[in-house]
Amino acid sequence: MKTWPLTVLLATNSLLACICFADDAKTQLLATEIPTEERTFVDAINQYDKAKIVAQFGEPAKNDDVRIKGTNKIAASIWQYHNINTAADGGYYPTTELDFIDDKVVQVVFLNNDGSDGEESGKSYEIPQPEPNM
Repeated sequence: MKTWPLTVLLATNSLLACICFADDAKTQLLATEIPTEERTFVDAINQYDKAKIVAQFGEPAKNDDVRIKGTNKIAASIWQYHNINTAADGGYYPTTELDFIDDKVVQVVFLNNDGSDGEESGKSYEIPQPEPNM
Protein backbone atom coordinates (compact mmCIF):
# COMPACT_ATOMS: atom_id res chain seq x y z
CA MET A 1 0.00 0.00 0.00
CA LYS A 2 2.88 2.35 0.61
CA THR A 3 3.98 2.10 -3.00
CA TRP A 4 0.65 3.48 -4.26
CA PRO A 5 1.29 7.13 -3.18
CA LEU A 6 4.83 6.91 -4.52
CA THR A 7 3.55 5.64 -7.88
CA VAL A 8 0.98 8.44 -8.11
CA LEU A 9 3.63 11.02 -7.19
CA LEU A 10 6.07 9.74 -9.84
CA ALA A 11 3.36 9.59 -12.50
CA THR A 12 2.26 13.16 -11.70
CA ASN A 13 5.84 14.44 -11.88
CA SER A 14 6.35 12.72 -15.25
CA LEU A 15 3.16 14.26 -16.60
CA LEU A 16 4.18 17.72 -15.36
CA ALA A 17 7.61 17.31 -16.91
CA CYS A 18 6.03 16.47 -20.28
CA ILE A 19 3.72 19.49 -20.08
CA CYS A 20 6.62 21.79 -19.16
CA PHE A 21 8.72 20.39 -22.01
CA ALA A 22 5.86 20.99 -24.45
CA ASP A 23 5.49 24.59 -23.22
CA ASP A 24 9.25 25.17 -23.58
CA ALA A 25 9.19 23.78 -27.13
CA LYS A 26 6.23 26.03 -27.98
CA THR A 27 8.04 29.07 -26.53
CA GLN A 28 11.18 28.24 -28.53
CA LEU A 29 9.11 27.81 -31.68
CA LEU A 30 7.42 31.17 -31.15
CA ALA A 31 10.77 32.84 -30.44
CA THR A 32 11.99 31.99 -33.94
CA GLU A 33 9.62 34.58 -35.44
CA ILE A 34 10.57 38.21 -34.90
CA PRO A 35 7.70 40.08 -33.22
CA THR A 36 6.37 43.18 -34.97
CA GLU A 37 4.65 45.09 -32.13
CA GLU A 38 6.91 48.04 -31.31
CA ARG A 39 7.81 47.23 -27.70
CA THR A 40 8.36 43.50 -28.16
CA PHE A 41 10.26 44.20 -31.39
CA VAL A 42 12.69 46.55 -29.60
CA ASP A 43 13.13 44.04 -26.75
CA ALA A 44 13.80 41.11 -29.09
CA ILE A 45 15.47 42.38 -32.27
CA ASN A 46 19.05 42.31 -30.97
CA GLN A 47 18.75 38.51 -30.64
CA TYR A 48 18.56 38.11 -34.41
CA ASP A 49 21.29 38.40 -37.02
CA LYS A 50 20.95 39.99 -40.46
CA ALA A 51 20.19 36.67 -42.15
CA LYS A 52 17.19 35.99 -39.87
CA ILE A 53 15.89 39.53 -40.32
CA VAL A 54 16.13 39.22 -44.12
CA ALA A 55 14.50 35.77 -43.97
CA GLN A 56 11.42 37.20 -42.24
CA PHE A 57 11.13 40.71 -43.70
CA GLY A 58 13.01 40.43 -47.00
CA GLU A 59 15.72 42.79 -48.20
CA PRO A 60 15.51 46.30 -46.72
CA ALA A 61 13.93 49.07 -48.78
CA LYS A 62 17.09 51.11 -48.18
CA ASN A 63 20.55 50.00 -47.07
CA ASP A 64 23.45 52.36 -46.32
CA ASP A 65 26.87 51.17 -45.20
CA VAL A 66 29.29 53.24 -43.15
CA ARG A 67 32.83 52.38 -44.20
CA ILE A 68 36.19 53.10 -42.60
CA LYS A 69 37.89 55.74 -44.75
CA GLY A 70 40.70 54.36 -46.92
CA THR A 71 39.50 50.78 -46.56
CA ASN A 72 36.57 48.78 -47.80
CA LYS A 73 35.70 47.59 -44.28
CA ILE A 74 32.09 48.19 -43.25
CA ALA A 75 31.93 49.67 -39.74
CA ALA A 76 28.13 49.85 -39.53
CA SER A 77 24.99 49.47 -41.64
CA ILE A 78 21.68 51.33 -41.66
CA TRP A 79 18.66 49.44 -42.95
CA GLN A 80 15.16 50.78 -43.50
CA TYR A 81 11.97 48.77 -43.80
CA HIS A 82 8.47 50.06 -44.50
CA ASN A 83 5.29 49.10 -42.63
CA ILE A 84 6.65 46.19 -40.58
CA ASN A 85 6.02 47.46 -37.03
CA THR A 86 2.77 48.30 -35.32
CA ALA A 87 2.34 51.11 -32.81
CA ALA A 88 0.36 50.81 -29.58
CA ASP A 89 -2.76 52.04 -31.42
CA GLY A 90 -2.45 49.22 -33.99
CA GLY A 91 -1.35 51.44 -36.88
CA TYR A 92 1.89 50.85 -38.75
CA TYR A 93 5.00 52.99 -38.58
CA PRO A 94 5.81 54.06 -42.15
CA THR A 95 9.52 53.32 -41.65
CA THR A 96 11.59 51.27 -39.22
CA GLU A 97 15.33 51.93 -39.22
CA LEU A 98 17.72 49.28 -37.93
CA ASP A 99 21.28 50.34 -37.16
CA PHE A 100 23.82 47.51 -37.16
CA ILE A 101 27.35 47.10 -35.93
CA ASP A 102 28.74 43.93 -37.44
CA ASP A 103 25.77 41.55 -37.60
CA LYS A 104 23.70 42.78 -34.64
CA VAL A 105 21.10 45.54 -34.28
CA VAL A 106 22.30 48.22 -31.86
CA GLN A 107 19.54 50.78 -32.38
CA VAL A 108 15.95 50.87 -33.63
CA VAL A 109 14.24 54.05 -34.87
CA PHE A 110 10.55 54.29 -35.79
CA LEU A 111 9.83 57.06 -38.32
CA ASN A 112 6.50 58.63 -39.22
CA ASN A 113 7.71 59.26 -42.79
CA ASP A 114 9.24 57.21 -45.59
CA GLY A 115 12.81 57.92 -44.44
CA SER A 116 13.79 59.87 -47.57
CA ASP A 117 13.38 63.38 -46.16
CA GLY A 118 16.33 65.73 -45.85
CA GLU A 119 19.42 66.46 -47.89
CA GLU A 120 21.47 63.70 -46.18
CA SER A 121 19.21 61.00 -47.61
CA GLY A 122 20.92 58.46 -49.83
CA LYS A 123 24.46 59.66 -49.18
CA SER A 124 27.39 57.35 -48.56
CA TYR A 125 29.33 57.84 -45.35
CA GLU A 126 32.93 57.24 -44.38
CA ILE A 127 34.55 57.46 -40.99
CA PRO A 128 38.25 58.22 -40.58
CA GLN A 129 40.58 55.28 -40.13
CA PRO A 130 41.82 55.06 -36.54
CA GLU A 131 45.41 56.10 -35.87
CA PRO A 132 47.69 53.22 -34.85
CA ASN A 133 48.56 53.11 -31.16
CA MET A 134 52.19 53.81 -30.33
